[in-house]
Amino acid sequence: MNSILITGCNRGLGLGLVKVLVGLPAPQPTHILATYRDAQKSQELLDLAKQHKNIVPLQFDVNNFDGYDKFVKEVEAIVQEAGLNVLFNNAGISPKSTRLNFTKSQDLVETFVTNTVAPIMMTKAFVPLLKKASENNSSAPLGPQRACIVNMSSILGSINSNREGGLYGYRTSKSALNAATKSMSIDLKGHQIMAVALHPGWVQTDMGGSKAPLTVEQSCAAIIRTMLAFNESHNGGYYQYDGKQLPW
Repeated sequence: MNSILITGCNRGLGLGLVKVLVGLPAPQPTHILATYRDAQKSQELLDLAKQHKNIVPLQFDVNNFDGYDKFVKEVEAIVQEAGLNVLFNNAGISPKSTRLNFTKSQDLVETFVTNTVAPIMMTKAFVPLLKKASENNSSAPLGPQRACIVNMSSILGSINSNREGGLYGYRTSKSALNAATKSMSIDLKGHQIMAVALHPGWVQTDMGGSKAPLTVEQSCAAIIRTMLAFNESHNGGYYQYDGKQLPW
């Protein structure tokens, strides 16, 4: 895996994934491209980048759709002819309104835009660089060593597993992301680009809360192990951090 682009790396799972990647034994990814929005809230990422030359922090808001063309060119200038091996759509939000009687239309729209629309549009924008990586690694099997899209989903997006109700914005946005991931896996298979939806587990982040059973480090370490083991049999699937397949 020569390059990986991860969105939403100022804190939480995104930052955790970056830390795990730079802790891997050699060879590490040549380019770990990590996006953040606010420099003042991303100091840990920026400090980490000063210690590891393969971390490339990039200031970008995934909801800035007008800026996508410029951002792709910025990434292309870094990865050059090698292309992009992995696009990890991690950035996401969860509205505070969870129950039906408190659900607000604006919360639903904002959550859907960040959690579903942005990963779809990011994937669309980076298909050329993913294709380039796939072509350059034609001898490699389908997976992250060739070209791969990982969409950070959630078990809360599983319709089959919903036993508690509520969480309208978050659940529906992740269910929609799962559907989009399946379509990506079909549409891009001809280019040998895989797509998977991944649930990080219940993690001790701002979103998951302090009572969650998994630390960020535990979740992210498992996610990277699982991702690196992905092959053709996983294409279009829905998995959790430890590789267990989840019901739609």
